[in-house]
Amino acid sequence: MKLPHLPLILALAFLTALTARSEPAKAGTSYFSPPLGYGMIRDPDLPRYAHRADGIGIEAFKDLDWLDLGVDFRFRSEYRDDDIRRATSGDDEPFLLRTRAFLGVHDRFDPFRFAIELQDSRSLNSRYERDNRDWNEFELIRLQAELFFDDLLPVDPRGNDRPVSLRYGIQNFEFLDRRLLGNNQWRNTANTFLGFRGAIGQEANDWSLDLLAVQPLDRQKYQWDEPIDGRWVYGLIGHWRGWSDFVTLEPFYLALSQDQGTGVAERIVHSPGLRAYGSVGKTGFDFDLSVINQFGDNGPREVNAWGGTAEIGYRFDLPWKPRLSAFYGYASGDKDPNDGNDDRFEKFYGFGRPWSANDYVVFENIRAPKLRVELTPAGSLRVDFGYSWYQLASATDRFFSANSARDVTGLSGSYIGQEFDIRARWQVNKKLEATLGYAHFTPGGFISRVVRPDDTDFAYLEFNYSFF
Repeated sequence: MKLPHLPLILALAFLTALTARSEPAKAGTSYFSPPLGYGMIRDPDLPRYAHRADGIGIEAFKDLDWLDLGVDFRFRSEYRDDDIRRATSGDDEPFLLRTRAFLGVHDRFDPFRFAIELQDSRSLNSRYERDNRDWNEFELIRLQAELFFDDLLPVDPRGNDRPVSLRYGIQNFEFLDRRLLGNNQWRNTANTFLGFRGAIGQEANDWSLDLLAVQPLDRQKYQWDEPIDGRWVYGLIGHWRGWSDFVTLEPFYLALSQDQGTGVAERIVHSPGLRAYGSVGKTGFDFDLSVINQFGDNGPREVNAWGGTAEIGYRFDLPWKPRLSAFYGYASGDKDPNDGNDDRFEKFYGFGRPWSANDYVVFENIRAPKLRVELTPAGSLRVDFGYSWYQLASATDRFFSANSARDVTGLSGSYIGQEFDIRARWQVNKKLEATLGYAHFTPGGFISRVVRPDDTDFAYLEFNYSFF
């Protein structure tokens, strides 16, 4: 499916939105409305575990309102039975350890700002060889310098500053619904990039714009991470919040460029798209929709792919605040490796967890309907559970998570399987959160024939402690 005019359509839609009138509101109030879709809250720019130094209760820091500090430790004990991501079956009971520390300087030397974040990721007690999903010793995941100007542009209609900033260095970030660009908080190691990030405006504004020109870093288990040779990610991401009482629009353009190298073809993938999310007045209904078109070249092959997601939710007016949601996600797969076309959707560097609690599914060659229930039995306790069905969009293309298993004949079918998952999160106190979860996967015909026929189980207990 090729949509050659989609970039023009998105640009016109965004310009129309920019010229629209928003509802009058109290001066200084934010336009931002958070998405209500499952797992769609982006990790903030200042990590959740970091706080202004003058508010952390240390007497020596009481006047340091220009300094942000944070230290965070996470421990997760997992039990996995016949994990299909592994080449061999069997039980595995790893302990995952992740330590992070953050320091940021702002306002003191404006327009110059600075931030550094370190992360140490390790695993113990696993029966499998160490990999960079779980292991990345003493790594810089943020080392950025920033020029920040808060008065170059006029304030927005509600009186909020519209800052302009430019960053360079090692960065980690999340954009849109996290499925294309995410720092992957669930995984023990992080997605990181080296390059430039610019921003016009902030979340509080009626509109803002983010710009990216970065190289993804290759995670090294024991050495410093290095940029992937010849690979760049470019981005132009708009945010229109003038109608945020009903809908927030996020038109965007992403591109992945790869130079030709040993065993790697020259490749360029253009990905214009549009995301829209919001609430339907006071009806209790909410929605989160996206559509992405992809075109370009992969060596001699022409890229022609597309994907999209749709989630509709309803919040019941009951004591436990139950939310029921239905989701459908699609990403095209390659139909024939010899036909001159590459139909496989490019997943970029997204967060896989919303697709599968087992971490079995990524945003390529997939059809994924889901049903989910979210509950809040108490202010400090949240519970969610759901059921998912997975199918290959193309029976002749690969299933990435199972070591890129593929049947080019298509005779093994397209049915991947079903998954039930449940999770409880308890905010024990301001600094400590505990999470208990379980997921069961029942393989379909494709997995049974090409990978393994056994059901899989995944249980975990996680503790996350923030020191400040």
